[in-house]
Amino acid sequence: MQFWPQAVHSQEQAQNITCENGSGQYSTEFSTGTTVSVGPLRNRGFAKRACTAKLIWNGQEISVASDAAKVGIDVLGADLGFGMPVVAFQIDETGEGTHRSYQIYSLMKPPRLLYAITGADSYTAADTDLDGKVEIWTNDAAAIDGFEKVPLQSFDFAPTVVLRFEKKRIVDVSSEFLSHYDTQIADLRTQIDQQELAAFKNSDGVLSMQIPRSSDDLHRLIRTKIKVLEIVWAYLYSGRDAEAWSALQNMWPSQDFKRIRMTISDIRQRGILRGIAPAPRRPMHKQQVHIYDATVRPPAVSSQGTLSPSGVTPYPTDTEQEPPVVLPKSILLLRPSPADGEQLSATDTEAVMELLVDAAGKVRSAKVLNGADSRWVQASGGWHFIPALRDGIPVACRFRFSIWDRK
Repeated sequence: MQFWPQAVHSQEQAQNITCENGSGQYSTEFSTGTTVSVGPLRNRGFAKRACTAKLIWNGQEISVASDAAKVGIDVLGADLGFGMPVVAFQIDETGEGTHRSYQIYSLMKPPRLLYAITGADSYTAADTDLDGKVEIWTNDAAAIDGFEKVPLQSFDFAPTVVLRFEKKRIVDVSSEFLSHYDTQIADLRTQIDQQELAAFKNSDGVLSMQIPRSSDDLHRLIRTKIKVLEIVWAYLYSGRDAEAWSALQNMWPSQDFKRIRMTISDIRQRGILRGIAPAPRRPMHKQQVHIYDATVRPPAVSSQGTLSPSGVTPYPTDTEQEPPVVLPKSILLLRPSPADGEQLSATDTEAVMELLVDAAGKVRSAKVLNGADSRWVQASGGWHFIPALRDGIPVACRFRFSIWDRK
């Protein structure tokens, strides 16, 4: 099973959160000597319903977040294009989820803030095509929240945005992933009823409350309007402006076309892409990176410690040989929720999973070799790792885990 990065959808993914309202913590010292720590805010030793994040180096503390509702470690030890290992945090100060920031810090001495991105409700970095280039999948949630008086929660998803750092400069590479946007567009088109589309095209576009309509008719018009906007955005954010305006002209009330086109253009210019240039067009052929296969060759160093709370530990291997690689180390591994009606017992059953983790520490494929069930495969899509390292460089790695599932 393979996974798309989770941030392409505006629905929150619980796996991305390390600490929420004072619950959850994680701390590790990276190989550069910098300690990354996320956990509850404490007052006189008591945990409060808030989270902190900090970096510790040489006895000094750098505060990343001091009183946030939610903090998530997205990547740790990966290279996002700065030529050095970094740690990237998702920080939600209020807990509302619509205006999260993505803060990238160097793990080299001394650690420092390299870049901050704002305006989305979700971020996740991944080597999407396993070509050695790490993208940050995010969206333009803040820009569309309240657009045409429609709250963010009413949209199926915020427009997808794919960013990458090239030579330490951030660029928009969304146009490299047209298949993702085309899937969105195709799904949305199947959801539009042609009679309802005709009714919307005969409206004023604004859906003024001054025009008498039944609540059911208004609901259908708003639903169709949202689908049309999402189709236009999918074309627009993937770099296909001509197709976007053509789709808009075909599906929007003609008398309101100029107004809505100008309004949509304004949204994109003041959203997450403000000041970010699109990457130059490149050939679509991408070279695959070498994937270190620890399932057939033993690793030099295994993952450190027990991978709790998931109940996962590294699959045993013969360590007499010493290939120059360090296996991925867990950041956040959550076990799957029990199936409906499942009763937990004190008996643990052992099974083995095979994972492919990319250079950003994200699970790109997973399969159960024996025992367990498909829920573990689904859960692994949200697992985060410090990526495998070869000579200190993050690499993609395939390896095995033993898991203990309580039945």
